[in-house]
Amino acid sequence: MPREELLAQVFVELADTLIADFDVIEFLHLLTERCVQVLEIDAAGLLLTDQVDRLQLVAASNEQSRLLELFQLEAEQGPCLDAYATGTPVIVPDLAAETGRWPRFTAVAHERGFAAVHALPMRLRDEVIGALNLFGTAPGGLDARTAALGQAFADVATIGLIGERAAREQALLSQQLQIALNTRVLIEQAKGMLAERGSGSVDEAFVVMRAYARNNNRKLTDVATGVINGDILLPESARTRPPS
Repeated sequence: MPREELLAQVFVELADTLIADFDVIEFLHLLTERCVQVLEIDAAGLLLTDQVDRLQLVAASNEQSRLLELFQLEAEQGPCLDAYATGTPVIVPDLAAETGRWPRFTAVAHERGFAAVHALPMRLRDEVIGALNLFGTAPGGLDARTAALGQAFADVATIGLIGERAAREQALLSQQLQIALNTRVLIEQAKGMLAERGSGSVDEAFVVMRAYARNNNRKLTDVATGVINGDILLPESARTRPPS
């Protein structure tokens, strides 16, 4: 496939995060594989923050990069962590020259066969969600065009992930809101039925329903449904005045 067509395909793949059966792990593994394929690097790894803002390894193109990323997290040092912390790229064309900066990381990277790292932040404006890490087995930095393309991959993937998360949260919020609205309708209907059957007010009927729900360890929605269906029959005196 010509390079231009391959690039177009990759950007479409990275932008397509709003499909119904979106698989975030498959998506991130695809990102690392495409980086190796298109950017002509030797390996790639990807770190993302979890719900408590701790970096976690989520994808790697091969076993050596996976082990190096895990060690980096354990040792709490390395260019990938710095890229995440600062929100800026960390370019290391020769890891042998950085032994004073990350002594433990550089030693393990050498053992794993890596000599260069280009760490790219996964960032959208002020929000940094992780780092995309490109590894080379020989010293040497990426040329400006390749580095810019790698950052573009990271940026598009970041936008897609944040957009997917926002859509998922919005769908959950809409679902919760609809449940709340439906619940309110049931409660209002039950209140009206209780008030109509007795001589008390709608407010008194609501107090009675709440008291019944608490005393019987039931959800207010379930009590309202029971009143409507006739499964729960409150005593006549309870319908006309709130319990003491």
